[in-house]
This record gives sequence, C-alpha cells and structure tokens, in this order.
Amino acid sequence: MIMSLGPYASFIVTSYAAAAVVVAILIGWIVLDYRNQTQRLRELEERGITRRSGRSAMDAS
Repeated sequence: MIMSLGPYASFIVTSYAAAAVVVAILIGWIVLDYRNQTQRLRELEERGITRRSGRSAMDAS
C-alpha cells in the first residue's frame, strides 16, 4: 500500500529522515557516554575511591 504524500512528499520524507538520523546519533552518544562513565567509575574504584552509598556506617564516622 503506497500512500500519496502530495506535492510536499520530499519535505515530509526529508523531515522524517532527518529526525531518524538525529535520534540515531543521540542513541549512539548515550551508549558511548555510558561506556565512558562506566570505565571512569571502574578506574576510581580500582584506586580505592568508593561511592558514598557503598560505604558502611563505620566508614562515615
């Protein structure tokens, strides 16, 4: 089933394609940033720096 988009077909298709590209770029950016942040947290934990939420009550005092 082919839809007729009328005289604005190229504008509509281009807009959807541009939106799809932007969404794909954002998803890729989020994935890369997640990997980067996870690596940085791993490096900090290897140096002995722990998260506040991971400390016990004895460490806080």
